[in-house]
Amino acid sequence: MRGLAGWCVLWLMPAGALCQERGRFEMPVTVSAGYFYSPQSASAPRNSSAVTMGARLMAYPAVRLGGNWSAFGAVQFHTRPYFYEQLSAQGYGFEGDLLQAWVAYDRAWDGGAFSFKAGQLLPAFGAFLLRYDDMRNPLVDMPLMYGYYYRPVTTLGMPGAQIDVSAGRFDGRVQFTASSPANRRGLGDGDQYGNWAGGVGVTLATGIRAGASVYRGPYLHREHRFYRPGEIAPRELPATGLGLDVQAARGRWSFHGELQRHLRGYRAMPTLAIHTGYAEAAYTINPRLYVAARTGIQRGTQPAIPSRTIQEMALGYRLGRAQTIKISYEIARGRGLFDNQWNVFAIQWVATFDGPSF
Repeated sequence: MRGLAGWCVLWLMPAGALCQERGRFEMPVTVSAGYFYSPQSASAPRNSSAVTMGARLMAYPAVRLGGNWSAFGAVQFHTRPYFYEQLSAQGYGFEGDLLQAWVAYDRAWDGGAFSFKAGQLLPAFGAFLLRYDDMRNPLVDMPLMYGYYYRPVTTLGMPGAQIDVSAGRFDGRVQFTASSPANRRGLGDGDQYGNWAGGVGVTLATGIRAGASVYRGPYLHREHRFYRPGEIAPRELPATGLGLDVQAARGRWSFHGELQRHLRGYRAMPTLAIHTGYAEAAYTINPRLYVAARTGIQRGTQPAIPSRTIQEMALGYRLGRAQTIKISYEIARGRGLFDNQWNVFAIQWVATFDGPSF
Protein backbone atom coordinates (compact mmCIF):
# COMPACT_ATOMS: atom_id res chain seq x y z
CA MET A 1 0.00 0.00 0.00
CA ARG A 2 2.92 2.33 0.59
CA GLY A 3 3.99 1.71 -3.03
CA LEU A 4 0.55 2.70 -4.31
CA ALA A 5 0.52 5.84 -2.22
CA GLY A 6 3.90 6.75 -3.69
CA TRP A 7 2.47 6.21 -7.19
CA CYS A 8 -0.23 8.80 -6.54
CA VAL A 9 2.19 11.29 -4.99
CA LEU A 10 4.54 11.07 -7.99
CA TRP A 11 1.71 11.85 -10.42
CA LEU A 12 0.10 14.62 -8.44
CA MET A 13 2.85 16.57 -6.72
CA PRO A 14 6.10 17.90 -8.24
CA ALA A 15 9.08 15.93 -7.01
CA GLY A 16 10.78 19.22 -6.27
CA ALA A 17 8.29 19.64 -3.42
CA LEU A 18 10.34 17.01 -1.56
CA CYS A 19 12.65 19.91 -0.73
CA GLN A 20 10.59 21.40 2.10
CA GLU A 21 12.84 24.39 2.79
CA ARG A 22 13.11 27.32 0.44
CA GLY A 23 16.27 27.16 -1.63
CA ARG A 24 17.16 23.66 -0.44
CA PHE A 25 18.83 21.49 -3.09
CA GLU A 26 18.80 17.69 -3.09
CA MET A 27 19.92 15.12 -5.66
CA PRO A 28 19.15 11.46 -4.89
CA VAL A 29 21.05 8.99 -7.07
CA THR A 30 20.36 5.41 -8.19
CA VAL A 31 23.27 3.29 -9.48
CA SER A 32 22.77 -0.05 -11.25
CA ALA A 33 25.14 -2.67 -12.64
CA GLY A 34 24.12 -5.71 -14.64
CA TYR A 35 25.43 -8.99 -16.02
CA PHE A 36 23.48 -10.31 -19.03
CA TYR A 37 23.75 -13.60 -20.87
CA SER A 38 21.81 -13.94 -24.14
CA PRO A 39 22.64 -15.77 -27.41
CA GLN A 40 21.26 -12.81 -29.37
CA SER A 41 24.40 -10.81 -28.51
CA ALA A 42 26.57 -13.44 -30.24
CA SER A 43 24.45 -13.39 -33.42
CA ALA A 44 24.18 -10.88 -36.27
CA PRO A 45 24.17 -7.95 -36.35
CA ARG A 46 26.03 -7.63 -33.02
CA ASN A 47 28.33 -10.66 -33.49
CA SER A 48 29.88 -10.25 -30.06
CA SER A 49 30.06 -12.31 -26.88
CA ALA A 50 26.88 -13.78 -25.44
CA VAL A 51 27.93 -12.24 -22.12
CA THR A 52 27.38 -8.51 -21.68
CA MET A 53 27.91 -6.24 -18.69
CA GLY A 54 26.60 -2.72 -18.26
CA ALA A 55 25.88 0.05 -15.80
CA ARG A 56 23.39 2.86 -15.33
CA LEU A 57 23.16 5.99 -13.18
CA MET A 58 20.02 8.01 -12.50
CA ALA A 59 20.26 11.42 -10.79
CA TYR A 60 17.27 13.46 -9.59
CA PRO A 61 18.21 17.10 -8.81
CA ALA A 62 15.41 18.99 -7.05
CA VAL A 63 15.20 22.44 -5.49
CA ARG A 64 12.48 24.40 -3.73
CA LEU A 65 12.53 27.85 -5.30
CA GLY A 66 10.30 29.55 -2.75
CA GLY A 67 6.58 29.97 -2.27
CA ASN A 68 4.78 27.37 -4.38
CA TRP A 69 7.56 27.04 -6.96
CA SER A 70 9.98 24.16 -7.39
CA ALA A 71 12.27 22.66 -10.02
CA PHE A 72 13.07 19.02 -10.75
CA GLY A 73 15.23 17.02 -13.12
CA ALA A 74 15.96 13.39 -14.00
CA VAL A 75 19.24 12.63 -15.78
CA GLN A 76 20.28 9.19 -17.01
CA PHE A 77 23.72 7.87 -17.96
CA HIS A 78 24.23 4.30 -19.14
CA THR A 79 26.55 2.06 -21.09
CA ARG A 80 25.41 0.66 -24.43
CA PRO A 81 24.23 -2.03 -24.32
CA TYR A 82 22.42 -1.98 -21.00
CA PHE A 83 18.70 -2.27 -21.79
CA TYR A 84 17.41 -5.53 -23.25
CA GLU A 85 16.46 -3.97 -26.59
CA GLN A 86 20.13 -3.00 -27.05
CA LEU A 87 21.55 -6.51 -26.55
CA SER A 88 21.36 -7.29 -30.28
CA ALA A 89 22.49 -3.84 -31.51
CA GLN A 90 25.98 -3.23 -32.88
CA GLY A 91 28.79 -1.53 -31.02
CA TYR A 92 29.56 -0.27 -27.55
CA GLY A 93 29.18 3.20 -26.12
CA PHE A 94 28.16 5.50 -23.30
CA GLU A 95 25.03 7.63 -23.48
CA GLY A 96 23.33 10.34 -21.47
CA ASP A 97 19.67 11.38 -21.55
CA LEU A 98 17.88 14.35 -20.01
CA LEU A 99 14.61 12.63 -19.13
CA GLN A 100 13.01 15.42 -17.12
CA ALA A 101 13.81 19.09 -16.44
CA TRP A 102 10.87 21.20 -15.41
CA VAL A 103 9.74 24.09 -13.22
CA ALA A 104 6.46 23.65 -11.35
CA TYR A 105 3.87 25.67 -9.46
CA ASP A 106 1.88 23.62 -6.95
CA ARG A 107 -0.81 24.10 -4.34
CA ALA A 108 -2.39 21.66 -1.92
CA TRP A 109 -5.47 21.76 0.30
CA ASP A 110 -7.53 19.32 2.35
CA GLY A 111 -8.35 16.42 0.06
CA GLY A 112 -6.86 17.94 -3.09
CA ALA A 113 -3.82 19.22 -4.96
CA PHE A 114 -2.95 21.12 -8.15
CA SER A 115 0.31 21.52 -10.04
CA PHE A 116 1.44 23.04 -13.32
CA LYS A 117 4.85 22.18 -14.77
CA ALA A 118 6.67 23.08 -17.95
CA GLY A 119 9.93 21.86 -19.47
CA GLN A 120 11.20 18.38 -20.39
CA LEU A 121 8.52 15.85 -19.45
CA LEU A 122 8.01 12.09 -19.62
CA PRO A 123 4.82 11.01 -21.43
CA ALA A 124 1.65 11.28 -19.35
CA PHE A 125 0.40 8.12 -21.09
CA GLY A 126 0.47 4.76 -19.33
CA ALA A 127 1.69 3.95 -15.82
CA PHE A 128 5.07 2.16 -15.94
CA LEU A 129 7.21 5.30 -16.34
CA LEU A 130 6.61 6.07 -12.66
CA ARG A 131 8.59 2.87 -11.94
CA TYR A 132 11.29 3.42 -14.55
CA ASP A 133 14.03 3.61 -11.88
CA ASP A 134 15.65 0.19 -11.33
CA MET A 135 14.97 0.38 -7.60
CA ARG A 136 11.22 0.79 -8.20
CA ASN A 137 11.07 -1.96 -10.84
CA PRO A 138 11.05 -5.40 -9.12
CA LEU A 139 12.25 -7.06 -12.33
CA VAL A 140 15.12 -6.20 -14.67
CA ASP A 141 13.47 -5.62 -18.07
CA MET A 142 10.69 -3.14 -18.91
CA PRO A 143 7.22 -4.08 -20.19
CA LEU A 144 7.50 -4.67 -23.94
CA MET A 145 5.48 -1.58 -24.93
CA TYR A 146 8.03 0.81 -23.35
CA GLY A 147 11.50 1.60 -24.69
CA TYR A 148 13.67 3.63 -27.05
CA TYR A 149 13.61 2.06 -30.51
CA TYR A 150 10.23 1.92 -32.27
CA ARG A 151 8.36 0.90 -29.13
CA PRO A 152 4.75 2.12 -28.74
CA VAL A 153 5.62 4.41 -25.79
CA THR A 154 8.93 6.25 -25.47
CA THR A 155 10.88 6.31 -22.22
CA LEU A 156 12.56 9.60 -23.18
CA GLY A 157 11.44 13.10 -22.25
CA MET A 158 9.76 15.63 -24.54
CA PRO A 159 9.39 19.44 -24.30
CA GLY A 160 5.94 20.39 -23.08
CA ALA A 161 3.63 21.43 -20.25
CA GLN A 162 1.36 19.49 -17.90
CA ILE A 163 -1.39 20.05 -15.34
CA ASP A 164 -2.07 17.55 -12.53
CA VAL A 165 -5.05 17.69 -10.18
CA SER A 166 -6.48 15.49 -7.43
CA ALA A 167 -9.67 15.66 -5.41
CA GLY A 168 -10.59 13.01 -2.90
CA ARG A 169 -10.34 9.59 -4.54
CA PHE A 170 -9.93 11.02 -8.05
CA ASP A 171 -6.87 12.27 -9.93
CA GLY A 172 -6.28 13.57 -13.43
CA ARG A 173 -3.62 14.99 -15.73
CA VAL A 174 -3.43 16.68 -19.12
CA GLN A 175 -0.24 17.24 -21.11
CA PHE A 176 0.81 19.01 -24.30
CA THR A 177 4.18 18.08 -25.87
CA ALA A 178 6.17 18.95 -28.99
CA SER A 179 6.16 15.35 -30.30
CA SER A 180 4.36 12.04 -29.86
CA PRO A 181 4.92 9.29 -27.25
CA ALA A 182 4.91 6.99 -30.31
CA ASN A 183 7.94 8.77 -31.83
CA ARG A 184 9.79 11.17 -29.58
CA ARG A 185 11.59 14.06 -31.34
CA GLY A 186 14.33 16.18 -29.77
CA LEU A 187 14.46 19.97 -29.78
CA GLY A 188 16.83 20.03 -32.76
CA ASP A 189 14.88 17.49 -34.84
CA GLY A 190 12.54 18.27 -37.71
CA ASP A 191 8.90 17.23 -38.12
CA GLN A 192 7.84 18.19 -34.60
CA TYR A 193 4.09 18.46 -34.13
CA GLY A 194 2.01 19.15 -31.04
CA ASN A 195 0.46 16.18 -29.23
CA TRP A 196 -2.09 15.93 -26.44
CA ALA A 197 -2.06 13.30 -23.70
CA GLY A 198 -3.93 12.83 -20.47
CA GLY A 199 -5.33 10.43 -17.97
CA VAL A 200 -7.72 9.94 -15.06
CA GLY A 201 -7.65 7.63 -12.08
CA VAL A 202 -9.72 6.61 -9.08
CA THR A 203 -8.73 4.92 -5.83
CA LEU A 204 -11.35 2.19 -5.55
CA ALA A 205 -10.32 1.05 -2.06
CA THR A 206 -7.29 1.23 0.20
CA GLY A 207 -4.38 0.04 -1.89
CA ILE A 208 -6.33 -0.34 -5.16
CA ARG A 209 -6.30 2.19 -8.00
CA ALA A 210 -7.56 2.03 -11.60
CA GLY A 211 -6.78 4.50 -14.37
CA ALA A 212 -7.15 5.28 -18.06
CA SER A 213 -5.02 7.39 -20.39
CA VAL A 214 -4.99 8.61 -24.00
CA TYR A 215 -2.75 10.49 -26.44
CA ARG A 216 -3.30 11.84 -29.96
CA GLY A 217 -1.34 13.82 -32.53
CA PRO A 218 0.98 13.56 -35.58
CA TYR A 219 3.86 11.17 -35.01
CA LEU A 220 5.80 10.42 -38.23
CA HIS A 221 8.90 12.17 -39.58
CA ARG A 222 10.24 11.98 -43.12
CA GLU A 223 13.26 9.80 -42.21
CA HIS A 224 11.17 7.29 -40.24
CA ARG A 225 11.53 3.71 -41.48
CA PHE A 226 7.74 3.45 -41.93
CA TYR A 227 7.37 6.71 -43.87
CA ARG A 228 6.88 5.33 -47.38
CA PRO A 229 7.29 7.07 -50.76
CA GLY A 230 4.06 8.72 -51.84
CA GLU A 231 2.83 9.19 -48.26
CA ILE A 232 1.10 12.47 -47.37
CA ALA A 233 2.71 15.05 -45.06
CA PRO A 234 3.49 13.73 -41.55
CA ARG A 235 1.43 16.47 -39.90
CA GLU A 236 -1.70 14.91 -41.44
CA LEU A 237 -1.03 11.41 -40.06
CA PRO A 238 -2.12 11.15 -36.42
CA ALA A 239 -1.40 8.43 -33.88
CA THR A 240 -3.86 7.56 -31.12
CA GLY A 241 -3.14 5.62 -27.95
CA LEU A 242 -5.71 4.27 -25.49
CA GLY A 243 -4.65 2.68 -22.21
CA LEU A 244 -6.05 1.10 -19.05
CA ASP A 245 -3.97 0.46 -15.94
CA VAL A 246 -4.43 -0.93 -12.45
CA GLN A 247 -2.27 -1.04 -9.31
CA ALA A 248 -3.01 -2.97 -6.14
CA ALA A 249 -1.18 -3.74 -2.91
CA ARG A 250 -2.49 -6.06 -0.21
CA GLY A 251 -0.36 -7.56 2.53
CA ARG A 252 2.71 -9.20 0.98
CA TRP A 253 1.34 -8.93 -2.58
CA SER A 254 1.54 -6.13 -5.13
CA PHE A 255 0.08 -6.10 -8.65
CA HIS A 256 0.47 -3.92 -11.75
CA GLY A 257 -1.19 -4.31 -15.11
CA GLU A 258 -1.77 -2.37 -18.32
CA LEU A 259 -3.67 -2.82 -21.58
CA GLN A 260 -2.95 -0.51 -24.52
CA ARG A 261 -4.20 -0.01 -28.08
CA HIS A 262 -2.18 2.11 -30.51
CA LEU A 263 -3.42 3.27 -33.92
CA ARG A 264 -0.95 4.82 -36.38
CA GLY A 265 -2.47 6.53 -39.39
CA TYR A 266 -1.23 6.02 -42.97
CA ARG A 267 -2.58 6.70 -46.46
CA ALA A 268 -0.04 4.76 -48.55
CA MET A 269 -0.84 1.59 -46.58
CA PRO A 270 -3.52 0.47 -44.08
CA THR A 271 -3.60 2.01 -40.62
CA LEU A 272 -1.34 0.11 -38.24
CA ALA A 273 -2.90 -1.17 -35.02
CA ILE A 274 -0.87 -2.49 -32.06
CA HIS A 275 -2.47 -4.24 -29.10
CA THR A 276 -0.25 -4.82 -26.10
CA GLY A 277 -0.41 -5.38 -22.37
CA TYR A 278 1.22 -6.93 -19.33
CA ALA A 279 0.36 -8.34 -15.92
CA GLU A 280 2.92 -8.20 -13.09
CA ALA A 281 2.90 -9.58 -9.56
CA ALA A 282 5.40 -9.46 -6.69
CA TYR A 283 5.33 -11.33 -3.38
CA THR A 284 7.44 -10.42 -0.34
CA ILE A 285 8.62 -13.62 1.33
CA ASN A 286 10.32 -11.77 4.18
CA PRO A 287 11.67 -8.23 4.66
CA ARG A 288 14.74 -9.08 2.55
CA LEU A 289 13.51 -11.60 -0.02
CA TYR A 290 10.87 -11.31 -2.75
CA VAL A 291 9.81 -12.97 -6.00
CA ALA A 292 8.27 -11.25 -9.03
CA ALA A 293 6.96 -12.20 -12.45
CA ARG A 294 5.62 -10.37 -15.50
CA THR A 295 3.90 -11.64 -18.65
CA GLY A 296 3.57 -9.30 -21.63
CA ILE A 297 1.93 -9.71 -25.03
CA GLN A 298 2.00 -7.76 -28.29
CA ARG A 299 -0.18 -8.23 -31.37
CA GLY A 300 0.03 -6.17 -34.57
CA THR A 301 -2.15 -5.93 -37.68
CA GLN A 302 0.85 -5.56 -40.02
CA PRO A 303 3.97 -7.77 -40.48
CA ALA A 304 6.13 -4.83 -39.35
CA ILE A 305 4.78 -5.34 -35.80
CA PRO A 306 5.29 -9.02 -34.94
CA SER A 307 3.22 -10.88 -32.39
CA ARG A 308 5.29 -11.66 -29.30
CA THR A 309 5.01 -12.95 -25.75
CA ILE A 310 7.59 -11.98 -23.12
CA GLN A 311 7.75 -13.67 -19.71
CA GLU A 312 10.18 -12.64 -16.98
CA MET A 313 10.71 -14.12 -13.52
CA ALA A 314 12.97 -12.67 -10.85
CA LEU A 315 14.23 -13.33 -7.33
CA GLY A 316 15.20 -10.23 -5.38
CA TYR A 317 17.29 -9.93 -2.21
CA ARG A 318 17.52 -6.66 -0.29
CA LEU A 319 20.98 -6.20 1.16
CA GLY A 320 19.66 -3.26 3.14
CA ARG A 321 17.31 -0.31 2.85
CA ALA A 322 19.20 1.04 -0.14
CA GLN A 323 20.60 -2.02 -1.99
CA THR A 324 18.97 -4.88 -3.92
CA ILE A 325 20.27 -7.79 -5.97
CA LYS A 326 17.98 -9.33 -8.61
CA ILE A 327 18.41 -12.63 -10.46
CA SER A 328 16.17 -12.78 -13.50
CA TYR A 329 15.36 -15.00 -16.47
CA GLU A 330 13.30 -13.81 -19.43
CA ILE A 331 11.69 -16.00 -22.10
CA ALA A 332 10.81 -14.40 -25.46
CA ARG A 333 8.56 -16.09 -28.01
CA GLY A 334 7.07 -14.89 -31.28
CA ARG A 335 7.63 -14.39 -34.98
CA GLY A 336 11.30 -13.80 -35.74
CA LEU A 337 12.49 -15.06 -32.32
CA PHE A 338 14.12 -18.42 -32.94
CA ASP A 339 14.64 -21.16 -30.33
CA ASN A 340 16.09 -19.66 -27.14
CA GLN A 341 18.20 -17.03 -28.90
CA TRP A 342 16.29 -14.09 -27.40
CA ASN A 343 16.07 -15.40 -23.85
CA VAL A 344 18.05 -13.41 -21.27
CA PHE A 345 19.59 -14.41 -17.94
CA ALA A 346 20.50 -11.39 -15.82
CA ILE A 347 21.98 -10.46 -12.47
CA GLN A 348 21.43 -6.83 -11.46
CA TRP A 349 22.70 -4.87 -8.46
CA VAL A 350 20.90 -1.62 -7.58
CA ALA A 351 21.75 0.94 -4.92
CA THR A 352 20.33 4.35 -3.97
CA PHE A 353 22.21 7.22 -2.36
CA ASP A 354 21.08 10.52 -0.89
CA GLY A 355 23.55 12.38 -3.09
CA PRO A 356 24.60 16.01 -2.57
CA SER A 357 22.31 18.24 -0.49
CA PHE A 358 22.69 21.84 0.64
